[in-house]
Amino acid sequence: MTRIPLLVPVPGALAGELARRVYFVSDAITGFSLVRSGDKITAVDVTTAASSPPDAAELTRKLHVIIANDVLGQRPADPKVVWQSTAAEPARDVFAELLSRRAVAESGDGQILVGEPVLSLMDHLDTALRTLVIDEFDAREYRYPTLIPTRALRRTGYFESFPQLLMFVTRLHGDVDNYRSFLDSVADGGDLPHALREHSGDFDHCLPPTMCFHTYHQFADSRLPATSMVVTSRGKAFRHESRYHRSLERLWDFTLREIVFLGPPDFVLGCRTRLMERTYALMESLGLGGRCEVAGDPFFLNDSAAVRAWSQRLLELKYELRLPLDAQRDVAVASFNHHEQHFGTSFGIHDDTDEAVFTGCAGFGLERLAYAFLCRHGLDPANWPAQMRPTATP
Repeated sequence: MTRIPLLVPVPGALAGELARRVYFVSDAITGFSLVRSGDKITAVDVTTAASSPPDAAELTRKLHVIIANDVLGQRPADPKVVWQSTAAEPARDVFAELLSRRAVAESGDGQILVGEPVLSLMDHLDTALRTLVIDEFDAREYRYPTLIPTRALRRTGYFESFPQLLMFVTRLHGDVDNYRSFLDSVADGGDLPHALREHSGDFDHCLPPTMCFHTYHQFADSRLPATSMVVTSRGKAFRHESRYHRSLERLWDFTLREIVFLGPPDFVLGCRTRLMERTYALMESLGLGGRCEVAGDPFFLNDSAAVRAWSQRLLELKYELRLPLDAQRDVAVASFNHHEQHFGTSFGIHDDTDEAVFTGCAGFGLERLAYAFLCRHGLDPANWPAQMRPTATP
């Protein structure tokens, strides 16, 4: 273990902002804990991979870069809660039980396969959300490809905001000699990682970190087909979560039900408010106590990361719906976002006056939502709310 004293103590209220970034300092970090003195964090204890321990001075430098750039500029504040509901029964983490029943299995870092009852719950909850948005907003539904062009993802600003989460797709260079050389390199148990680095390099597509980017790409450089629109989709999203992956709470790939609002600002904000209210009612009907609060994104290494995080909270551009997993932990199962004209401008989506449209979106993580449901109601369908029991599959 290495103790890294902090040049400037971090206020305790910003402990979460620091903790959500430590693993991204270096792949060599395998564990950490924050060292407190009073209401300040004065050091970070880190453990590193024994096979290739990093230089302590370099590790210290990198940690201080993150703290100075991303953390210290933020203003400590208690989250503003806009909705809260309690449930009759306490939540209890059931992940170990799901593993023992082989209802889920870990297949790699941040990768978990799911079976019943998680599958049926995901589908049923998604159907409820899909019906809600189509009935309430007359939403148009699309099914998008998994991959998104790298040039489209670049237009979102994601590269500058969240480089730590990006996941790329590569392929072998398209040349017969390159294919033959690759086959020769991996023959008889050759070094596959080296061969891939040597013979690949086309990164013209990415794995999408969220589904709404497909929608902005769909309407890019054009006039919106109507004065206002609501689009919904379901698909896979991908984010590299380093060592933060845990149970069904934080996966490298996960399933999203996404809803996108495009149009004038009052339309976008009005739709977001209505969807939030309808979502609260759905959560209460399912007996899922929780809360919705003002939140912020983990902007990373951007020159204005701390300022952007603070302004996002101050302007209430993002809300998160959080449901409990046990007495100490909860998880964000949905977010409700207002982008102002950011994506309308960056993707060239305009209205009939050639003004960039306003946009907003909401995303529901279906694995997380099903997991929170099971942590609240358990794995026995007899204990589920009546409307959910018919969905149970052995």
